[in-house]
Amino acid sequence: MWMGLSYVCWGISVVLALWMLYDWFKVDTTYSEDVLTSSREGELEAVSEKHRI
Repeated sequence: MWMGLSYVCWGISVVLALWMLYDWFKVDTTYSEDVLTSSREGELEAVSEKHRI
């Protein structure tokens, strides 16, 4: 029983790894590097923050 469960877990791991590789390739070919490295949320937070010295 434990060997069968071990094989099932390895199978799930392989499926997840293949899915991550597919998603990585799809995102990398769909979006430019500028879009992927931009941080609109960070810019908005930086503008709204007020620091007192």
